[in-house]
Order: sequence, then C-alpha cells, then structure tokens
Amino acid sequence: MTAPWIADNGDGTYTNPVLDADWPDPDVIAVGDDFYLTASSFTKVPGLPILHSKDLVNWTIAGHAVTRGRDEPRPGHGVWAPSLRFHDGRFWIFYGDPDEGIFVVTADRPEGPWREPYLIKKGAGLIDPCPLWDEDGRAYLVHAWAKSRAGFNNRLTLHEMTPDATALLGPGRVVIDGDRVPGCFTLEGPKLYRRDGWYWILAPAGGVATGWQYAFRSRDVAGPYEPRIVLERGGTAVNGPHQGAWVRAGDADWFLHFQDRGAYGRVVHLQPMRWGPDGWPVIGDGGRPVPGGRKPVQGHPPAAPRSDDDFTGAAPGPQWSWPANPDPSWWSTGAGHLRLTCRPGPEDLRLRPDVLTQRLPARAFSATTAISLGDGARGRAGLAVLGDEYAWAGLDGDLLVCRAAGAGGPERDLAAPVPAGEGPVTVTVTVEDGALCRFSAVSAAGREVGGRFRAAPSQWVGAVLALFASGEEGHARFHGFSTKGTAP
Repeated sequence: MTAPWIADNGDGTYTNPVLDADWPDPDVIAVGDDFYLTASSFTKVPGLPILHSKDLVNWTIAGHAVTRGRDEPRPGHGVWAPSLRFHDGRFWIFYGDPDEGIFVVTADRPEGPWREPYLIKKGAGLIDPCPLWDEDGRAYLVHAWAKSRAGFNNRLTLHEMTPDATALLGPGRVVIDGDRVPGCFTLEGPKLYRRDGWYWILAPAGGVATGWQYAFRSRDVAGPYEPRIVLERGGTAVNGPHQGAWVRAGDADWFLHFQDRGAYGRVVHLQPMRWGPDGWPVIGDGGRPVPGGRKPVQGHPPAAPRSDDDFTGAAPGPQWSWPANPDPSWWSTGAGHLRLTCRPGPEDLRLRPDVLTQRLPARAFSATTAISLGDGARGRAGLAVLGDEYAWAGLDGDLLVCRAAGAGGPERDLAAPVPAGEGPVTVTVTVEDGALCRFSAVSAAGREVGGRFRAAPSQWVGAVLALFASGEEGHARFHGFSTKGTAP
C-alpha cells in the first residue's frame, strides 16, 4: 500500500511511531484478536475516532463515537483524553469535557452506531476519566483535574459507580496526591487496571512535551498507592514518552503512548512491556523508548489511516473533520470532486466552522488537489496548513494567490498575486521534516505562485491540512485529494 507513513517494515518488524500523526492521548483495548484505539478529538466533528488493528502496528479508521460538537470553533475545548473499554458485551468510552464534566458513550459494535453521550459527573475541570469493573462486581471511576478550570491539578480522584455506569455512588476521594510524590507535577491521564491482586494506575506527569510515565500500585483500590517511574526519555530522541495504554497481544504485554511533536501533534509509539521479578512493569528498553522491534502479531499486511480521497463516496472520507458542527448545505461529494459552498464570514480561517480538515499524515509528505470556482462564484478557495498560524494557496476570484497569517494577525501575501486564467488550479503543499511547508499553485495556463511557511500547532493539537471556500455566492470544486511520502 502507498501512504505517507507506514510503520510496518514488511519483514516482521516495525518502526516507531506506529501512527505518525496527531492521535492525542491514545487508549487501546484488545477484544478477541482485534485491537481498537481511540484518542482525544477536542472540538473536531466528528469526534472520538475509532481505529482498528490486528497487530498494534497497522491501523485503519473504523469510525467515530461522537457526531456532534460545538457550533463555533473553540480551540482547546471539547473532548479530552478518553478511556475505551469492552464490558458486558458493549464498548464504552469515558471522556472529560473540562467545561462540562465527564461523559459516557456506548455501542454494541466499535464501528457504531454509538449512543448519544450522557453526563455521569457534572463539573468544571473534570478530565481524563477511566473506569474499572472489578472482579467482585463493583465498579469504579478515576479521573484527573484541569487547573485551568478547577484551580488545581496534580491529583487523581476515585469514585465508586453503579455497575451500569449511570451514576456515581457518594463523594470521591483523592487516591493519589501528586504534591506528595517527590518530583511529580501535572499528574493526569490515569488508566486503572487490576492484575494478580494488585490495583494499578498508570498515569503520566511532567507535561505533554517533557513528561514521563508512572505506575502506581496498591492492594486496595482506594490506596495507598506506591509510585514508580516506568518510562522516560533518557538519552533517546523521544521527548515526553507517556500517557497511553497497557494491552496484551498474544502472550505478551505492550504499551502504547504518545510523543508530542509540536506542529505534527501527538504521535503514537508502541513499546514492549514485561513484568520484572519485583512485580513492577518494565516498559521499552529498561524504561527507555525503543525505536521499533518485532511486531506483536505476525502475518498482517501493512496499513495506515487513509489520507487520500477521490470524493466519489457519499461523504468525505473518515479522515476529514470540521472544527465545529457542520451544516449539510456547506458541502457535497460525487463525480470525483468535493464541492464547498462560498459562504460569507471572517477572512481568518481560524474563526470559520466551514473548513474541512485532516491531520498531517507524516513528518515529510506532499498533498495535492485541483481547485476551480464555479460559474458566477464570487469568492476564494484553497488548500491550507492551519494552526495558530496558517498559510494557503489557491484562488481569490480570478487571481492565483499564496497567503499566510501569523498568530492573531491578518493575512498577508507570500507572493504577488497573478491572473489565473481559465481552468482548474493545481495546488500542492510539500511538508519537510521540521514542519517547513512549501506551497505551489499552478494554473492551467502555466502561471504559478508559491511561498514558504513553517507550520505551528493549535491549542493541544497539531496543525491540520485544510480545504476551504468563502465568499458571497457560488461554490468551489476540489478535484480529488492525494498525498505521498517524501524523503525526510
């Protein structure tokens, strides 16, 4: 298969990251011979992506668990770190919205349909929930706190809940106070497990770009818990290796976690995991990330989340999302093109809900589409790389343009506009390792504009590829969308 990044080396081994794109705060479970992953989606619509794998290395997008979000873009809000579980014949996702509380969503099949989310605990600053159904039939929920909403963090709170996960039973109690753990700060993202009579809370600390992974254990779910750092950067190039999931594949244990790579977002690594003679987990190479190794399960072909789209389906592919709730009048697909309506609104792409986006699919790649404005259209359309800063190339009326906007600033020309002439315009962005983007827009008449721009992340997420149209009337057509890897 052709994709901008394939972790499978084709010889029974893999190279990290197994997902070289922005899949933040991953959680993974095994159900039979299948593995499923979900990740934070913040304000993306649809949200809570569901990925499927047979070997923990090769992943495809199976669907989404949340189909509605906010009505306007609100970077950094929405769906924070989820936990995915399979219990009582159903799939469960618990997630925190830091402005509203802890939600639960369930489905009989991972592909959906998923039931509407319901609120199990209301309150500001409640994040990173994880359930545990214990061997005696009782059920628990642990969660962290966001200082930006609650006024404090660095502690984990445990609740007992009803086994059907519809209500919490009584007040919660702090089971781990990070302020009492030497060197611990920003403790969050707990995952709660039970193994051989021990309760385990695997939780990251130290911040998304610089942190490490703790394991905490206790004989009692309510504690006290004993801490140990089980994964940290050391002398490797993998900064902040933490926050993920313990999962079994075959007869071995594995740990998936993220690495924050700035404009690329939080990419996912796979680490071997074993249990030492003292009963503690040993992750990676003695607590340091490994660059790769033998695949957990052999015999499955290379795969990666889709990034190309020929727009022949009933909707854009599952890799695409909107920054807020979409209206069906904004778009249509078919006959090999995507049609976006030229809607009035702010020039600033960061403020618009009608921008179709997807993750940067690799560290080094190119993305190409052909763009045309419909007859009578009064507007502009382009291909962008969008974060706290952005740049785009495409059409502004009958002009070929390449523009950029700094953090909070207005757009400026990266090159002098030129008349486009008749026919579609081919727009390509080539992204080099380091997130340096080179734009090129070439008209059918051979006229060209281009420019360079270094991508920047948005709040808690990486930059995205974006297709957009705006204006007073008419529409734009995007004639396919293709990506390919380039040498880093």
